[in-house]
Amino acid sequence: MTVTIELPDDFAQALAAKGNLSRRVLEALAVEGYRRQTLTQLQVGRMLGLARIETELFLAQHVDLYDYSRAELEAEAELLQNLSKGSTRA
Repeated sequence: MTVTIELPDDFAQALAAKGNLSRRVLEALAVEGYRRQTLTQLQVGRMLGLARIETELFLAQHVDLYDYSRAELEAEAELLQNLSKGSTRA
């Protein structure tokens, strides 16, 4: 599918000054789709023509791939601490 957008010339020039505008728009669309859980990591990679590891690196630069709550992090830390002491209590 081809999508066309119209921008005032000064906007387009300012945005294009930072690199390939079409690619940047495609990347922004991919990131937003991933954030909204509309696109999977695999779909983002296919959309951008990236290998799996390249997709992970791209997403790591733009979104929080490991969005844990404080409670989840504390539970994980406690579990790891208990395991390092030889305890199986979690």
